Amino acid sequence: MKTGFARMLMVWVTWTFAFMGYAQEEGTEQGEQTGGEVVSVIDSLKAVNDSIVEELRNQVQELKLQSIMMQERLEVTGKSAQEDSLRQAERKARVDSLRNVTQGAPLVIEGDTLFTIYARKGGMLPEARVALMRSRILEVGKRLSMFVDSIYVFDSEESTDVMAGENVILSVTDLDALWNNTERVALAETYRNAISQKVNQLHETYGMKQKLQGIGWVVLIVAAEVLLIMGIVWLFRRWKFRITLKLLRSIKSVSIKNYPLLDTHRLGISIIFVFNLLRLLVILLAILVGVPLMFSVFPETKTFTYTVFGFIWNPLSDILTSIVAYLPKLFKIVVIILCFHYLLRLVRYFANEIANGRLRINGFYADWAMPTHTILRVLLYSFMLVMIWPLLPNSDSEIFQGVSVFIAAIVSLGSTSVVGNIMAGLVMTYMRPFRIGDIIRFGDTEGEVVEKNMLVTRIRTRKNELVTIPNSNMMSSQTSNFTFSAQRFGIIVHTKVTIGYDEPHEKIEALLLEAADKTDGIRKHPKPFVRITTLDDFYVEYEINGNTERAKSLSAVYSNLHQNILDTLHGAGVEIMSPHIEAQRSDLPVQIPKTQ
Repeated sequence: MKTGFARMLMVWVTWTFAFMGYAQEEGTEQGEQTGGEVVSVIDSLKAVNDSIVEELRNQVQELKLQSIMMQERLEVTGKSAQEDSLRQAERKARVDSLRNVTQGAPLVIEGDTLFTIYARKGGMLPEARVALMRSRILEVGKRLSMFVDSIYVFDSEESTDVMAGENVILSVTDLDALWNNTERVALAETYRNAISQKVNQLHETYGMKQKLQGIGWVVLIVAAEVLLIMGIVWLFRRWKFRITLKLLRSIKSVSIKNYPLLDTHRLGISIIFVFNLLRLLVILLAILVGVPLMFSVFPETKTFTYTVFGFIWNPLSDILTSIVAYLPKLFKIVVIILCFHYLLRLVRYFANEIANGRLRINGFYADWAMPTHTILRVLLYSFMLVMIWPLLPNSDSEIFQGVSVFIAAIVSLGSTSVVGNIMAGLVMTYMRPFRIGDIIRFGDTEGEVVEKNMLVTRIRTRKNELVTIPNSNMMSSQTSNFTFSAQRFGIIVHTKVTIGYDEPHEKIEALLLEAADKTDGIRKHPKPFVRITTLDDFYVEYEINGNTERAKSLSAVYSNLHQNILDTLHGAGVEIMSPHIEAQRSDLPVQIPKTQ
């Protein structure tokens, strides 16, 4: 601009001076005709020329000043642009460094990732921006209307908006463009294309057409479900009694030790119950399949279908998986049980042999066989349980261990007396104070031992009363075994009579021995004998003793002995002084035996 102005000024000055030279030449040629007029014109032209030159000089200076000012402004503007470009490059470098460590917030709609937001917008975090975008896109895409608002881009001074009708779906800022290494409008167009495609997909899935088709499918499924249930009921009603009659004809009644567990009537009721239960299970299965199918028609409730099928399939899958994974341990348990089963059978065989007397072991009594078998069986079962316990399902879980400890604590606290009776039963088994069938006396109870187990001992008295005594009590009190004494030594049957001092003791002893000889059950050898046990104030106390081996009929032996004593003494005219009679000297003679 400065160069063009200078050229114009030079042309104007040249033409001015040329015009002035032409005027002088014309004055010379005309000579004196022009005279003073020419001089005056020249003077006036000089004056005008001077003013114009001055004005042009001033304009040139003004233009130079403006040129200098414009140059300064250009220098300032260039420096600012350079600084802005440097600042932009620095910002881009920082964003590039952050991009490696920043994951961003992806916009995911129904499993599809549309794009990722990295930058804030005002005070909103990327996650909040993405949540707002997702809700707006779903709102637009799931409308039931047949027409969808067009998705377009609206550019403003501060941001570029992706619009749906009059609603803003998202706003793209310069910082978003910087994060994606592109221009703001170009990034908005990219976002618009992705959003528009997803909105069309959502409308095809959730639109009115899809809803009408879903209602039609639901009606068909309900009709099919009703027909299926009616068919199931009809089939079960038609074949239930026929199959029941066939099964009753082919299956025999089940009995356990002459007890009819399932006779024909009970078996028929059981078969009908199984049929009814099977019918309900089939109907329930049909409902569980039909209801999820109805919900699977609509996209909004499709997840509920998977949930319902999960309720059915997940437990079955877990059970089947657990069973398959548990098969090796189950095989070990079966092997352990089989080994201990045959070992217990071997122990029981030897116990029966010893108990029946076919196998004799020195120092081991036959009556020890079955109690020892019981003890060994308990020990073997305990050892088997110890081996199986770690192989049980979830045996290493804290709940399983806690329940085990809780049960053990309850058993320990509540079974103190039981354990005491068991230990007393074990001790009595090997002490052998009595056996089953022995006549014993425990305190005031006397009778035959009819049962002896690990906890109690049962005694049937001579009056046929069954008395149950805990083994711990048996261990803490004295017990008399008449059967053992009768077999080894014989039982001394004894009774006392009181006779007055007027009868000689030789006579009384002879009469008592005679009564003992007449008694059935008293052995002749060793011979019965008489003892004078006390000399009372009014009578002499005699005791007759006889040996017997009839422990079970001991009361009969006593009764027969007492009867014979009465007959013998009364036949000899001897008065028994029980109850005693007080002597009065004025009426009675002196109580001294008469000499013979």
